[in-house]
Parts: sequence; C-alpha cells; structure tokens
Amino acid sequence: MANILYGVNGEGAGHSTRAREVLSHLVAHGHSVHVASFDRGLQNLQRDFDVTEIYGFRFAYLNNRVRYRRTIARNLLTVPQAARSLSRLKHLVDESKIDVVITDFEPLTCHIGHKSRIPVISIDNQHCLTNAAVSYPKQYRRDASAAKLVTRLMTPRANAYLVISFFTAPIRKRNTFLFPPLLRQEILDAKPTQGEHVLVYVTSPAPELAKLLGTVRCRFIAYGFGREGWNETGNILYKKPSLDGFFADLTSASAIVANSGFSLVTEALHLGKPYLAVPVSHQFEQIFNAYWLEKSGYGAYWEQLNKERVEAFLYNLPHYRDALAAYPRTGNHALLEKLDAVIAGHTTV
Repeated sequence: MANILYGVNGEGAGHSTRAREVLSHLVAHGHSVHVASFDRGLQNLQRDFDVTEIYGFRFAYLNNRVRYRRTIARNLLTVPQAARSLSRLKHLVDESKIDVVITDFEPLTCHIGHKSRIPVISIDNQHCLTNAAVSYPKQYRRDASAAKLVTRLMTPRANAYLVISFFTAPIRKRNTFLFPPLLRQEILDAKPTQGEHVLVYVTSPAPELAKLLGTVRCRFIAYGFGREGWNETGNILYKKPSLDGFFADLTSASAIVANSGFSLVTEALHLGKPYLAVPVSHQFEQIFNAYWLEKSGYGAYWEQLNKERVEAFLYNLPHYRDALAAYPRTGNHALLEKLDAVIAGHTTV
C-alpha cells in the first residue's frame, strides 16, 4: 500500500467535505494517509484523520464581495508561516516516506511533491476552467484570466488532474480526466422532500440581500447572516450555523438562494433543488458556476438581483424541476476507481 500526503484547501467547507469521501476510500483500501490543511479543513478532518496544520491562503470578504487589497495585506503578514509549513511538510515527507501527493487545490503539498520528486495528483473543480474547453460571459474576461492564473499557480504540473464538474466539456489538456461531482455519503443517501421554505445561504453577511428578500412573499430559512430569529416582516427565519440543521433544511427546501460555491451547487442539483445563484462579487469561480447552472437550465443567475427577478425565479420553479429530473445522479465510484489506478501506476502497490 502507498504512503500518501493529502493537501486540502481549508477555505470554506467544500474542499474538506469531498476530501473526506476520498480519504475514507483510501484508508479503507489500506493506504497510510497524512492530511495537511488549515481552517475549516483542519476542523472538519482532524477528528478522524492524521492532520498536520499548515499555512493557508485566505480571501477577505465584505458584504458578499472579495476585497483584494485586504486579501493581499492579510496574506503578506503570514509569509513566515508559509515557510514554516513547507519545512514541516518536508520533514513529514521524509519521515513518512511519502510515495504520492494528492492535492485538493492546496499549493504547499503540491510544491513539496515536486521538490521531492514525488508524483502529484490533483482533485478539484477549479481545473475545469483551465483544462477543459468551456465558455463564460465575455464581460468577465479579466476575472477569468485572473482565475486561470491563480489555478495554474496553485497546483502546477500535476501528473494527473481528476476534475469534477456538474456539466460535461471537452478536455483540452493531457493527463486530465472529467468526472461527476464528489458528494458526501449523506447526500447520496438522502431522500429529499419539497417543503414550503426556500433555503438561503451566504458566505458572509449580506444585508442588501436580506433587505431584498424581506420584500418577497415567500418563507425563507437563512444561514450565514450572523443573526438568529425572524426578520421584521416575518418571512425570513435566520439560523445559526448547524451541520444537522442545515442538512435538514437543505433536503426539505423547495429551492435554494445562495452563493454559488461548487459544493452547495452540486449537492442542491443532486437533490433536485432549483438554484438562484448569488455569486460573491469578483470571485470568478462562483460566477462560472452560476453561469453554467443557468446555461444547464437548473436555475437562474443575474448580475444584479431585484425583487422582480427573485419572483420570476420562484414562478419558474416547475420549469427548473423538470430540467433537474434529467440531471445525471451517480455516485463517486468512477473518480475513485480512476484514482486507484493512477496511484497504482505511480507507486509499487
């Protein structure tokens, strides 16, 4: 069996959620796995796996928008932490005799893999933008170019790119393979229902969105706004973060209004939930997801949201549900089988 170093991007819960499924598979197949992560990845994985805390690049958000100056300033202060993390990882690679590195959009483990001349396998959704032939709105060319540059810098020159996507696209780079999204077992086992509420989720408090939804005749259950209880008009129930509570509200929702992070989008689509995407401003990955969500007929996305557009989305829910009925629902086996083959091809298992 192989000794594996698995780097997991810790920003948000999506990377660690899907990494957990891969990690469980690897451990069940007898591999020795060492995880490196930070923030949410560290919190979500350290109880069940051997996790080393490392430095992580973090975005700064304000009012549902990426603030690049704050992002740069915040990360410049932590450069010494990155150097210490690289030293820690190099020691781990040597001491544990690591055979292969797997990275979910985590750059330090990729860098150590190359420096130590160890095969690197990338598993993420971001490389769909760089390694497949895809379209996106022309007005976002500058944001797209920046996103492509960041993606290439994060995990360059991997021996294999296992890319997950909720739509199909022609591959344009060698050693790249496209798969359906990786989903947590709870979603695969879920039996969704159609309740009366619309689930709302934002990465950071979005008062303008809250004010807008307060004018719509619909019941909303909202997470991520930093408050609890009913709003003034009595149509929004704000809740504090809760894995079990959020899962229950997700599986029973009639629809979703949320930021368009890859994990929540793909979970909602698998559960048959129409999706109104509210991308974080200037975060192209979310804009890209929102564009393809609408292009696929599974929901809606506008650059500027208003009451009429929210109501139009709600009016068209039957149309979106019809499209979602044909959404391909598969498990994680295809990617995991390919991962097994790639590991076997680069190690002595």
